[in-house]
Amino acid sequence: MSNKINYNPEIPYNDLPLLPPQAEIENTLILKKTIAASRALSELKGAITNLPNPTLFIDTINLQEAQASSAIENIITTQDELFKASIAERKNDNPATKEVMHYKDALWYGVDQINKRPILTTNLFVALMQIIKENQSSIRNTTGTQLKNPITNTVVYTPPEGEDVIRGKLKNLEDFIHAEDTLDPLIKMAIIHYQFEAIHPFFDGNGRTGRIILLLYLKMTELMDLPALYLSNYIIQYKDKYYTTLRKVTEEGNWQDWIMYMLDMVEQTALKGRNQIAEIEGLMNEMGKEIQRQLPKIYSKDLMEELFRLPYTKRSQLEKAGLGNLKTVGTYLKQLENHGFLKSEQVGKEKLYLNFKLLEVLRVK
Repeated sequence: MSNKINYNPEIPYNDLPLLPPQAEIENTLILKKTIAASRALSELKGAITNLPNPTLFIDTINLQEAQASSAIENIITTQDELFKASIAERKNDNPATKEVMHYKDALWYGVDQINKRPILTTNLFVALMQIIKENQSSIRNTTGTQLKNPITNTVVYTPPEGEDVIRGKLKNLEDFIHAEDTLDPLIKMAIIHYQFEAIHPFFDGNGRTGRIILLLYLKMTELMDLPALYLSNYIIQYKDKYYTTLRKVTEEGNWQDWIMYMLDMVEQTALKGRNQIAEIEGLMNEMGKEIQRQLPKIYSKDLMEELFRLPYTKRSQLEKAGLGNLKTVGTYLKQLENHGFLKSEQVGKEKLYLNFKLLEVLRVK
C-alpha cells in the first residue's frame, strides 16, 4: 500500500494519514546512511563523555541551537547578544532575545522531564510550546489555519483541523514513538519529526517545539546523554531542501528524500560538533598552560572550566563556583584581562569578561 496522497494544488491537503507509514521505508540507501549517521552520533557522544566535565560546553551549544532554531522562524538575535543575556543581570528588553532564551528554557525543561519519566506526550509538547511562547495557549481549536509560501502568499498546506482531530493525531504519534518495532531510532526520528510538523498542533511555536522534540527523542532512546546537537544550523544552511522534502512526503509519499535529509542532518551536525568540541578543548588546554605559566598563583582547573562554560563570565559566577570571594575573583579577572586572556565590557551596572578566543571558535560556521 502506498503512502502517496491524492494531492490537488487547488485544495491543499489536510487529511494526514496515521502512523506508521504504509510505505517501504528501510531500503538499502537509507540503511547505509543510517549507519553513517549512527557512527557520527556515537563518536560525538563518546567525545562528550570523555571530557573532564561532560556538561562543560552544553550551555553554549544549547544557546547556539536556540538562536538558530528561532532564526528559522525569523526571530533574529545574535549569538553574542544571547551569551551576554544568559549571564547579565540586567533586564533584557529585546523581544527576539527573550523569545530565544525561552527556547533554551523549554529545552532544559524537556530534558528534566525525560530524566524523570522517559516518555514523549502531548502534555509535554504543550508545555514546551507554552514555555517558548510564554503563554497558556494549547492545541489549535479554530479553523482556517493555512501555511503559505512567504514569497507568493499561496497556500501550500492546510493542516488537520479541530481539537479532537488534532489530539487524535497526536495520540497516534505518541503510540508510534513508544511502540516496540524494528525501525532504527534515527529513521523513526525522521518520521516523528515529519508527522509532528504536519499535524501542526499549535497556533505558533510548532517548528521550535518540533526541533526540541528531536533532541528529547535522542535522549529518550539513549542515542545522546545530553542535548548536545546543534541541529538547527543545518536546517538554516539547507532550508529550501528542508521544506521541499517535507512537501514531497505530503504530496508524493516520498519518504526517502526526507529521511535521507534528516539522517544527513544528524551525521553532519554530529561530525561538526565533535570537531568543534575538540577545537574548544584544545584551546582550553593551550590557554590553561599559558595562564599557569604567566599567572601560576591564580591558575586552577576549576577556573579554566568557568572561563570556557560560556564566552562571558563575571565575578559572581566565579564566586558561585567556589573560586573565592568577590574581591579575590575580581582580582583574578583583572589579571587575566591585563595579560590579554580576557576583555572586559560594561553591560548595565555589571562588568562582563569575554573569552574572545572561545567566541571566535564558536562563530566559525
